[in-house]
Amino acid sequence: QVQLVESGGGLVQAGGSLRLSCTASPRDAAAVYAMGWFRQAPGKEREFVAAINWEGDSLAYADSVKGRFTISRDTAQGTVHLQLNSLTPEDTAVYYCVTCRSFRLVRTMGYDYLGRGTQVTVSS
Repeated sequence: QVQLVESGGGLVQAGGSLRLSCTASPRDAAAVYAMGWFRQAPGKEREFVAAINWEGDSLAYADSVKGRFTISRDTAQGTVHLQLNSLTPEDTAVYYCVTCRSFRLVRTMGYDYLGRGTQVTVSS
């Protein structure tokens, strides 16, 4: 069993930035997993945002965030981060951290463990 705890969400003005973090526990259990982020806006389905493989050398992004968001991980610490820049009100959502045994699957919404989420609200 892997527990994921997200942090770093909040309220920010359009054009601003946030840095989300996710800590896996136990961290060794998540070390061989791909990790990623999904998000769900009010009234919309959950969608893929970004993913990183366990080695940290393969990255994937949704088209809507490419060039604005950056995913990174510290495997030794069992953490994954998502840097959100140039935020728009359309980025308002609950952001969920996930782990998945397959980097390919997480890009298609597959996951093994899902965090509880952190709220990101972008005001216009």
